[in-house]
Amino acid sequence: MATTSNFRNGGCIEFNNDLYTILEFQHVKPGKGGAFVRTKLKSLTTGKVVENTFNAGVKVTIARVERRPHQFIYKDNLGYHFMDSGSFEQITLEETLINAPQFLKEGQDVEILFHQETERPLGCELPPFIALKVTYTEPGFKGDTATKTLKPATLETGVQIQVPLFIDNNDMLKIDTRTGTYAERIN
Repeated sequence: MATTSNFRNGGCIEFNNDLYTILEFQHVKPGKGGAFVRTKLKSLTTGKVVENTFNAGVKVTIARVERRPHQFIYKDNLGYHFMDSGSFEQITLEETLINAPQFLKEGQDVEILFHQETERPLGCELPPFIALKVTYTEPGFKGDTATKTLKPATLETGVQIQVPLFIDNNDMLKIDTRTGTYAERIN
């Protein structure tokens, strides 16, 4: 058992018969009354984000979650197949457990979260930034960098995102998987 003073961003707790990760927390000490901790929690089973207030010093159960490196192999009608980078065991996950499945390509390294006591997979996280090649976009023109105008571009995984006008076919782009947006062109 731990208390609210052990809260950390990214930590996992057991709350209301579910596992939650702490997205953010704030310790509040008002002038009158007792201190409390305001939190924003994300369910690891449903993905739902909830806000909750705990009294300061209340006991909570910290969930033991382990991150293991895996590699994406392929996708079929059963789901997404991954291979453990250490033991070479394979695991299949549903699309709902993956934070950005549209950016997965064969050979992509990811981290899969497991509940340590039950060995149940809780989620799959891609790296914050990945490099993908543009397969098709309308032609760009030199000097089109002064404005923030965007155009659609199709990436090698088949997903379409908005990119600046100067991006051409076969350019390598750095993509932010958390927001699904263009970050920069890689030379």
